[in-house]
Amino acid sequence: MDEGNAAPVLDGQPHAIVERDGVRYTLLGTAHVSQASVDAVRTAIAGGGYDAVAVELDEPRLQALTDPDALARLDLIQVIRTGRTAMFAANLALSAYQRRLAEQLGIEPGAELKLAALQAREQGLPVHLIDREVGLTFKRASARLGFWGRAKLGGGLLGSLLASEDVGHDEIEKLKQGDMLEASFNEFAAESPAIYETVIAERDRYMAARLREVGEESGPEVREVLAVVGAGHLQGLARHLREEQRPGPAVREELETLPEKSGIPWFTLALAAFVLGGFAWGFWQGGLDVGSDLLLQWVLATGVLGAIGCAIAGGHPLSIIVAFLASPITPLHPALASGTLSALTEAWLRKPTYADFMALRNDVQTLKGWWRNRVARILLNFFLTSLGTAIGVWTGGLRMLGTLF
Repeated sequence: MDEGNAAPVLDGQPHAIVERDGVRYTLLGTAHVSQASVDAVRTAIAGGGYDAVAVELDEPRLQALTDPDALARLDLIQVIRTGRTAMFAANLALSAYQRRLAEQLGIEPGAELKLAALQAREQGLPVHLIDREVGLTFKRASARLGFWGRAKLGGGLLGSLLASEDVGHDEIEKLKQGDMLEASFNEFAAESPAIYETVIAERDRYMAARLREVGEESGPEVREVLAVVGAGHLQGLARHLREEQRPGPAVREELETLPEKSGIPWFTLALAAFVLGGFAWGFWQGGLDVGSDLLLQWVLATGVLGAIGCAIAGGHPLSIIVAFLASPITPLHPALASGTLSALTEAWLRKPTYADFMALRNDVQTLKGWWRNRVARILLNFFLTSLGTAIGVWTGGLRMLGTLF
């Protein structure tokens, strides 16, 4: 790390200084649960030596830190309809994790990032949010995992929402090294290079690209930029800021794109062919009785288990009916996913109130709160209906195989 030109105020704080294209970037590494980091940020910005401030945040995370009412303005039906339910759950899990830390340690996680944004605005300095959106990072990580990896990741997120015990020593040490997402995904990152690459290494590249864009777009009046980032990103960010030759927008756009799926959804096509072929074979070889029996077994296995999942989630009777009707066709037409349709029905029939959104972070800390809070119950509806349908697909498929062979 370059230390020679560091301002005296940064002495003793992890930092790096990188000069590129006429702009000097001072990277201040912080710990997300440290009062010393809060004080360092306050002193650095108050010193008046910077033309702009960049912060390791995205817009939703900044809103969560600075505007408690932002969650209440969320259109949950739109979130579900556009397929962002898992992304919303990931953000909620991160918020729940931060709340546990705040209660345990007596300091708001990310307080130094919040202070950097607010103090810079008070002093009339441009504020640039340089981190990639958490939901997009989660989707990229999920896309690089296999089926069981995604199931484990989803289960871990759900578990973190329900957890109430103290955060472990190892996780707190991760936070002292300076990255909230790495600590949140700690268990998975240790076992999965794909998650580590997405959660840490990719974000180093992304933030370096964003910083270069800040320098290019700001004009000659911005020559000193303070970037407040987790200490865990300091070395990687400084390296990419010095060495990356591709244009910043090209790097950023690459890292915002979800990995391409196989051009042909072989598993979906194979499953649909198996189910429809099984029905056709049953009607052809066994006549109306065998074909009808196969169809009935499939509908009951998938529909009943999907409906049971919805019922366990406390779904409205009409949501349960929708889950029952949608589950048999979910494997044949994923756009009509039972979890999505039943959750949409639940959100329409039992629209969450302002109080539900305001109480959400507290309610998800207890098992009973999940069923009491309408927002949490809609999420449960989505996950448990989807889980019930998935179990029903395997059960129905095995029954079909037994009948045919």
